[in-house]
Amino acid sequence: MLVLFYISGHGLGHVSRAIELIEALTALDRELHIVVRTNAHPWAFDGVRGRRVEVHSLDVDPGVVQLDSLHIDEDETTRRAAAFYRTFDRRVEREAEHLRQLGAALVISDISPLGIAAAHQAGIPSVAVANFTWDWIYRYYQRFERMAPGVVETIAAAYAQADMALRLPIHGGFDSMSAITRDIPFIARRSVHDPAETRRLLGVDGGGPIVLSSFGGYGIELPYDRIAASGLTVLAPAHPPPGLRYEDLVAAADVVVTKPGYGIVSECVANSTAILYTSRGRFAEYEVMLAEMPRMLRCRYIEQDALLAGRWTEAIEALLRQPPAAEHPRVDGASVAAGMILERTT
Repeated sequence: MLVLFYISGHGLGHVSRAIELIEALTALDRELHIVVRTNAHPWAFDGVRGRRVEVHSLDVDPGVVQLDSLHIDEDETTRRAAAFYRTFDRRVEREAEHLRQLGAALVISDISPLGIAAAHQAGIPSVAVANFTWDWIYRYYQRFERMAPGVVETIAAAYAQADMALRLPIHGGFDSMSAITRDIPFIARRSVHDPAETRRLLGVDGGGPIVLSSFGGYGIELPYDRIAASGLTVLAPAHPPPGLRYEDLVAAADVVVTKPGYGIVSECVANSTAILYTSRGRFAEYEVMLAEMPRMLRCRYIEQDALLAGRWTEAIEALLRQPPAAEHPRVDGASVAAGMILERTT
């Protein structure tokens, strides 16, 4: 069976959870073949690309435009969204024909409206998997409707054509899919290594708090020498030793310093790691994160001026004194979603 998986390139959270779902799907069905359509960096799929998983570059949605990991360009986001959806009907027609030519049996989308609309036009069932929807994100911006009239409605109408929506925790949107929405646990990457062994491989003695600085693909400039001089051990996520993955670094750290997004929050939940977070600009998901995080994991806010100046020690020590979170959410969403998706194809 051939499945087309449309994956947003906005941030790494969409990609990381999609990869977990791909691995769960291919483990359950040994005959399954998956073609990924995405505007994410192709290298992100190196771990799953092979005989049964192909990765094709395609502009599947415009997402949001970020100046860096902490600042969003709202006007440029709106302009790009307006340009993309101005040609949406033609894009849908091309993708629908592509699906027919390939003989696709199912489309999964996280959370590109294009894949869902194309599947509907081609007469193929589709499943949305996400924690937010793009119509909800764009509606948050006051100037969006004036600068990109009709775009929110176009996105909502496309989502309404899905056959099933699997909604992850810490969510927003889904109004146009409310009748077909089913809630699932976190899809999250979990370390398979003992944290002590990971620290040994990293050459970390654990004498003081171990911190992972995580600011995604955009990054920010931070005074790491000053931070290290304060007694903190900062892990470098860019080049982990062979045999280790990013989630191993998350599990080995006492604290992840970050801006909150689904990917890093879900991995900290899955690996029982605390989060020291700062604001991430005007993004609707951020407010939901602030409301939901405290019941799921230890977390604490740090002002951006303190973050950028490297004044982390006091906040980290206070964070580590906090009691554990009240809840321990399930993180087996990949296997749950895979079972639900494949059930629809039999």
